[in-house]
Amino acid sequence: MTAPIAAREHWRSVYASKPPAQTSWHRAHLDTSLRLIDALRVPPPTPIIDVGGGRSTLVDDLLARGFVDVTVLDIAEPALAASRERLGFDAARAHWQIADILETTLPAAHFGVWHDRAVFHFLVDDARRQRYVAQAATSVPAGGHAIVATFALQGPERCSSLPVRRYDAGALAAEFRPAFELVDAACEEHLTPWGATQPFVYAVLRRTNSKSPLTC
Repeated sequence: MTAPIAAREHWRSVYASKPPAQTSWHRAHLDTSLRLIDALRVPPPTPIIDVGGGRSTLVDDLLARGFVDVTVLDIAEPALAASRERLGFDAARAHWQIADILETTLPAAHFGVWHDRAVFHFLVDDARRQRYVAQAATSVPAGGHAIVATFALQGPERCSSLPVRRYDAGALAAEFRPAFELVDAACEEHLTPWGATQPFVYAVLRRTNSKSPLTC
């Protein structure tokens, strides 16, 4: 079984078998992400992509803020189906993409805001991280932003039975240079549905005019 197929089946199984309150990453609202997006002061027509958005309510809150071009991408169809069901008629106001972020083709220089809470830290292999950065560098135009959140250095070593790579803001930003530069950072003490604390770090990155090593 290839890595993409294994990843797809893993996450499909997780979302098909566990309700939101049984997944450690669940939050009613992504408060830190929303605060950082609000601080960018991007206009409502700005295209935004939520990478690994799953069942997150970020799309709900972005639509409520008046954004009109929101894409939610996830490898697990059951997760996106749950979000569409939750949104009801409003689901038609967003774009839904079932794909592996490392394998899919995204429009070039399109997304003014790239958001990822807890996908990047699953990329423990150098080549997979480089591919991810290349995807972001291709899809975010110069001057656009990426907001990437991972477990902090004190965070768990595994999540959903998978190993993760932990960061501080500087190390996270270094993964994205020279295509992106760090412009802001934040820490979050995420409380899981069962009361455990998981430290997260957020990096706000601005797209430079430089190419990432794998960007054509």
